[in-house]
Amino acid sequence: MGNPLAVQLYTVRDELADDRARVLRRIAGFGYGAVEPFDVISDPDGLRADLDAAGLAVCSVHARPFGDQADAAFRGAQAVGADTVIVPHMPPERFAGADGVRALARELNDASRRAAGHGLRLGYHNHDFELSSLIGGRPALEVLADLLDPAVLLEVDTYWAAVGGQDVPSLLGRLGERVRFLHVKDGPVTKDDPMTAVGAGKMPVAAILAAAPAVEWKVVELDACATDMMTAVGDSSTWLVSHGLAGTAAAVPDPSGLSGPSGALGPSGPSGALGPSGALGRPGAAGGR
Repeated sequence: MGNPLAVQLYTVRDELADDRARVLRRIAGFGYGAVEPFDVISDPDGLRADLDAAGLAVCSVHARPFGDQADAAFRGAQAVGADTVIVPHMPPERFAGADGVRALARELNDASRRAAGHGLRLGYHNHDFELSSLIGGRPALEVLADLLDPAVLLEVDTYWAAVGGQDVPSLLGRLGERVRFLHVKDGPVTKDDPMTAVGAGKMPVAAILAAAPAVEWKVVELDACATDMMTAVGDSSTWLVSHGLAGTAAAVPDPSGLSGPSGALGPSGPSGALGPSGALGRPGAAGGR
């Protein structure tokens, strides 16, 4: 099954603000083995300590490694044990035409080279507008992919790709092995309505996952949910595992008694193997995460 299931911590941003350590133990208890943080600049050492205590690894981080924030983003990613920094969002106008996409590709390629100097990979995460905006009859995200250096990977947010009008399995087939991370989410496939636990909405989740065999990490993310968020996070893991679509981390006792089994992981390395590490997540973006 490969790497265990991960969760984007933006999903539980409100809960983390109340009691980060307890929430992370509960995430591990649901069977998740890793997280994707959204803020590795504010307190990376504290976040790593909390995640180490919960037995959770970091699959990647969301950060904007540009300008004055670049070095801090790279240092934060290293501090929490990540090997990949993913740009979470760029303004929709950057995808309005070919010139804008070419300029963005240059920026991402430059950032990728800087990331490599820190032993890190760089990726890009989409919303809906990169797919609904067409350039020469093709989704702007595909045009961008053609202009990126081979080292730059993609994290396809499957839900926002569907909201952007795409048949997601077909899109993944066209993008091929550049897609190394997937945001797995579910809901009514509309822009403004709340999402659901994975398996409770309209997304063809099984077909989507089957269309991306090169994916290293499946990352559950719910931008907003009509039900209790922690319940939805647990239900998403249960559904994916019970349908044979994801694996879980090895179970170890949770000394707090609050969350049941938690993920125990092996040594970390650039190959994507797991090890204890910790991080938080990225700032919000218009149109979802």
